[in-house]
Amino acid sequence: MGEGGELRGVQRSAPGSRATRLELFYDLIFVFAFLNVTTVTAGNPTGRGLVQYLVVLALLWWCWTGFAVLGNLVRTDQGIVPLVGFATMAAAFVLALSLPKAFVDRPGGLSGPLVFAAGYFLVRISETSIFIWAGRRNRDLRRRWRLFALPPLLATSLLVVAALLPQRLFDGTAEGVTRLAFWLAALAVEYAAGFTVRGTGWTVLSAGHWAERHGQIVLVALGEAIIALGFAPSGSAALPLTWPALIAAVLGVAVAAALWWAYFDTLALGMEQTLHRTRDPATRAALARDAYTYLHLPVIAGVILFALGLKGLIHEGADVSTPSWGVPLPSFDLLALYGGVALYLLTLIVLGRKMLAAPRWPTIGGILLLLVLVPVAGSLPELSALTMLAVATWLAVGAQTIVDAQRRRGVREVALAEQLAVEEDQTRWRGHHL
Repeated sequence: MGEGGELRGVQRSAPGSRATRLELFYDLIFVFAFLNVTTVTAGNPTGRGLVQYLVVLALLWWCWTGFAVLGNLVRTDQGIVPLVGFATMAAAFVLALSLPKAFVDRPGGLSGPLVFAAGYFLVRISETSIFIWAGRRNRDLRRRWRLFALPPLLATSLLVVAALLPQRLFDGTAEGVTRLAFWLAALAVEYAAGFTVRGTGWTVLSAGHWAERHGQIVLVALGEAIIALGFAPSGSAALPLTWPALIAAVLGVAVAAALWWAYFDTLALGMEQTLHRTRDPATRAALARDAYTYLHLPVIAGVILFALGLKGLIHEGADVSTPSWGVPLPSFDLLALYGGVALYLLTLIVLGRKMLAAPRWPTIGGILLLLVLVPVAGSLPELSALTMLAVATWLAVGAQTIVDAQRRRGVREVALAEQLAVEEDQTRWRGHHL
């Protein structure tokens, strides 16, 4: 398959390609998946429950990033690839649907852990099959890309062992710990395989596509946080609309907006420009892997934790039996709320250092402020705790924006110039051909 050529219905991507509608369609599955992670973890507010579903989130993330790699390699809306995409989406939805029962095999139906393992295997193999097909005319590339099939096979085998073996050998806590150990091993296999990227011949064909896709999934996670804020038991429809409920809504959106600004206003644009400037294919692939595939996972995890802490606040604020500013948040919810924002901001510090060589001292100060405020917030009503979080987050983000004013101006000017040039080219092409 040549540059921009076609191989039996599979068209190679190009340096200027962007995200397709099929990829956005695929992301809809992860709206449901992220919401399910939040809902299930809220139902099991323990340290082990949190670790379990963070591991599930990491495996879901690997399924998503595999499709992002696929979309950067081939045009997902051309030829046979949409059919593979639909099959992958169906398997991903089964995966998300089985998520609440991934660690517990309840009687009276299919085995949840086995269904999860099967769904995971189908998603990963369907993605891998396109890699192998795209390189089928290149013997060396075909041989190396066949290695892509080994990690999903091994990881799935470990998930199957986790589903079947512990319940036959152990009881109680030992069973759960053993099952979690197999899950962690499966996770280690997949993520360790990512370090072999230099030997596979893969590189980022379109830096714009790669950055855009990861920005889109951050938006999906932030949207899930908004959903979690408003999502509550079905009985909430009968509750009155109260001022505390409206205040909770505004404060939750304020924090989400601060998180959006911290990532999208300058950092996301600067990271994409750095990726564009990295010409060496191997260096670009390693940078894309480290900054996006690996470091965007804690970005997503931070938003999910924030959503977990938000869950049900509007419902409680609308309940007339609840005091005006609410009751103090449980320790688990409080740590999820503040810890999620801190994890998100901490990851942005690492990304800024790695991609822009820029220290983010105001953000570091913001994280320290959040840590100091946690014990104070624990003794306050929940709306007061949320108010403190919103103020602290916006102070950190605002101070960072002021400190970065010169760099921000340069990054955004380059981004705007690129956008105007692309729009001009598109207008000229349409004028001649449409």
